[in-house]
Amino acid sequence: MILLLLLLLSTHPALAARRPTEKLSFEKDVRPIFRAHCYDCHGAASEIKGKLDLRLVRFITAGGETGPAIVPGKPAESFLVERIKAGEMPPGETRVSTEEIAVIEKWITQGALTAQPEPEQIPPGLGISFAERGYWAYQPITRPEVPQPRKAGRVRNEIDAFLLARMQDKKLQFSADADRLTLAKRVYLDLTGLPPSLQQVQQFIQDDRPNAYELLVDDLLDSPHYGERWGRHWLDVAGYADSEGYSNDDPERPYSYKYRNYVIQSFNDDLPFDQFIQEQLAGDEMVTPPLKNMSAESIRMLTATGFLRMGVDGTGKENNDASRNQVLADTIKIVSSSLLGMSVGCARCHDHRYDPISHVDYHRLRAVFEPAFDWKNWRTPGGRQISLYTDVDAARRNEVNQEAAVLEKERDAKQAEYIQIALDKEFEQYEEAVRVQLQEAKKTAADKRSAEQKKLLEDQPNLNVSAGNLYQYNQGHADKIKEYNSQIGEIKKKIPIEEFLRVTTEPGSEIPKTFLFYRGDHRQPQQQVVPGGLTITAAEGKRLAIEENNADLSSSGRRLAYARWLTSGQHPTVARVLVNRVWLHHFGRGIVETPGEFGKLGSLPTHPQLLDWLA
Repeated sequence: MILLLLLLLSTHPALAARRPTEKLSFEKDVRPIFRAHCYDCHGAASEIKGKLDLRLVRFITAGGETGPAIVPGKPAESFLVERIKAGEMPPGETRVSTEEIAVIEKWITQGALTAQPEPEQIPPGLGISFAERGYWAYQPITRPEVPQPRKAGRVRNEIDAFLLARMQDKKLQFSADADRLTLAKRVYLDLTGLPPSLQQVQQFIQDDRPNAYELLVDDLLDSPHYGERWGRHWLDVAGYADSEGYSNDDPERPYSYKYRNYVIQSFNDDLPFDQFIQEQLAGDEMVTPPLKNMSAESIRMLTATGFLRMGVDGTGKENNDASRNQVLADTIKIVSSSLLGMSVGCARCHDHRYDPISHVDYHRLRAVFEPAFDWKNWRTPGGRQISLYTDVDAARRNEVNQEAAVLEKERDAKQAEYIQIALDKEFEQYEEAVRVQLQEAKKTAADKRSAEQKKLLEDQPNLNVSAGNLYQYNQGHADKIKEYNSQIGEIKKKIPIEEFLRVTTEPGSEIPKTFLFYRGDHRQPQQQVVPGGLTITAAEGKRLAIEENNADLSSSGRRLAYARWLTSGQHPTVARVLVNRVWLHHFGRGIVETPGEFGKLGSLPTHPQLLDWLA
């Protein structure tokens, strides 16, 4: 039933046209336009171009080098509007749209109003306005009351109640219940990705128990195919691939499949989602060193950090500073889009033009991950592997090698004997004087031979007898050596195979310092920054501060602290993003239609109360 409802109802509403009498405010209506087009030059940077600061209305009316930028009540006399309409500002190809210009003009006509008194002083940079802080995605998650819709006889659960309440506002009702055949096909495809067999359909149709559907759901959730189906969705978000995708030769990612299997098994084992996130971001910091002779639990948590290895890493081919920094940027992109529902990439070079994510905030987030991706002490993909060989494996390898060594010694003696027999037979073809010279040359070590001896042997290729060509001289002897090699090979098959994990770890050396890169250029470092979360995701005045070095851990502890914050229940977007992805993959469309973008460039939730109730 819910699937039909979602296909019917969860379309994103178009933004309503502004009413002519609606009062506009700087914070809500105009500042976002300036943020997108103007603040790079007139507010975000330490140098304010033309001395025109657009961050506050009083700065705008005061103006810059050319005088007041606006005249409240008179858009036609406002220099700022004139420059924008003439296409002189902003510089470059991007222009302020006609609709945005109309908003600015209307705001000026209404008197250039603010929604609240402006502060006496503001620090450098854009900061976060109260309108930006009031955006829906940054609000604390609270559990809304479940609606009590009229005529609720067909409401089976809380989700139905939320949906029906919205539907009744539009004078709609639920569709008729689906028949058993339809339900069977839906639930099999939804939970396992596979259609039911005829026998499975008939079994469900003939099941007359009142909770037959619920029992079928339980059976499918217990199926190993459930993890394969739903693990795939997370792997897509993580950017899972078996090769780097960096260049045409596309080098493989050895052992990356172990991370894939970890994800599938996590879904099948009902691993709590907070643990699932923590292990992927900081599993190595949850394991007690040294990373050898590890338990299955430690191996599992280390395997989880393959999540942070899904960014494209071409440093195995092009190991330069730019490529190294790009790996870290791609990793941050994956983390932010998959868990935060935010595209933070803009802030790598400058304050985000649409969302309240500063250039400094981006580098604070970078500082969380930089100890594991230290671009000045870089480890290429091959250097980011951990052996799973245990002391027991090593001891067994030594035992097997000793067993094989007995046969190898016997084989080597026989091989030398057979080679000498072949040589002696070849020597018989020569006259005594030549034979003596050849035998002497053959006995002399290759690097000690005279020029005459070298020439003599070069002219007699039939004397180049070796294990590899022994069959040319005596097939029986060659077969005997082959038999020895076969027996030795069978013995060595008992050596435990050494496997590795493709992981994320910190090397344990000095923790690198993170600097703000001007315009994102690693060649232009500026002030040092400390690790932390995005300011907008914490309550006002309570930005997440992360300890630079946790003395209780062998690593910095930064990623573990960050992961615990994300899963604390206090983060405004993580739970919303996750339940929205679950909804998306059940019903084909998310409550927020842009699952990786909950910011201003994304869609608004069609059912915000339902989203928060689920979160």
